[in-house]
Amino acid sequence: MPPAYDPRPESPIALFAGRSNPGLAKGIAEAFGSRLGQIKIKDFSDGELYVHYDESIRGADLYLIQSTCPPADNWLELLLLIDAARRASASRITAVMPYFGYARQERKDQPRVSIAAKLMANLLTTAGVDRVLTMDLHAPQIQGFFDVPVDHLYASGLFVEHLRTIGLQDNLVVVAPDVGAIKAARSYAKRLGTDLAVIDKRRPTQNESEVVNIIGDVAGRNVLLIDDIVDTAGTITNAAGALKQAGALDIVACCTHPLLSGPAYERIENSAISRFIVTDSIPLRQESSRIEVVSVAPLFADAIHRIYEDKSISTLFAE
Repeated sequence: MPPAYDPRPESPIALFAGRSNPGLAKGIAEAFGSRLGQIKIKDFSDGELYVHYDESIRGADLYLIQSTCPPADNWLELLLLIDAARRASASRITAVMPYFGYARQERKDQPRVSIAAKLMANLLTTAGVDRVLTMDLHAPQIQGFFDVPVDHLYASGLFVEHLRTIGLQDNLVVVAPDVGAIKAARSYAKRLGTDLAVIDKRRPTQNESEVVNIIGDVAGRNVLLIDDIVDTAGTITNAAGALKQAGALDIVACCTHPLLSGPAYERIENSAISRFIVTDSIPLRQESSRIEVVSVAPLFADAIHRIYEDKSISTLFAE
């Protein structure tokens, strides 16, 4: 069996993974041209977690692959992996987080609430992380919560390439399902050379939304809905329904992080969305004939190569 890391003594590189997304972790290692290191993670009877590296990582440039999607144990598991690596004398520790959990709690939007995203950033740095590699943060300003470097990847290039392969460009309008998605939707519209529309949404309570108005012309047009996170799928399916009533034709949706909790799958199956294209940043709970998965493994493998070789990450997103 080949070693888990490049055995060059000057700067060995090692890839290890937690248990949150084993399929993606394996895909990243394969795309990188290596394998995942041997590690033992188990749950004690009382629920406590235990981690142990089964091979030496002394002096290694270490990359820990872990999406911090629910349950919260995925966060604790990552923190323990970082702490164990620091105590095992890893040279540099990079947390590779395809999905950064708690990113939606990045500000005080009402009195007496926590800013959970900032707390998670503090926990990572306190545990001993030297760098963070993540993708499509719900709020890009979260990068400023860290006092260590943060490399922020974007799934848009992968989605645009996939959309071109399926021929979704003719008579198209890109739609942001809410005001917060306008910047991303504008980027897609520019790349695809098409128009932009926006859904005016209201959220009466958490995990509930309602469409108030559609800003832009969608009648007789194919629609591409863009969002970074889809949780219960209420926002995006309500938007699709309103667009269909407004005269839209084929409706396709793209989402980077498919949390898809609660009634999400049922809502998607019963919605006006014909294709729901997602990445594998979070493992799907079940299959659906309407859901297509685009892997981000090659993108993360390329980014790890560039970090290791001290090359630019931004060139990955050059037009």
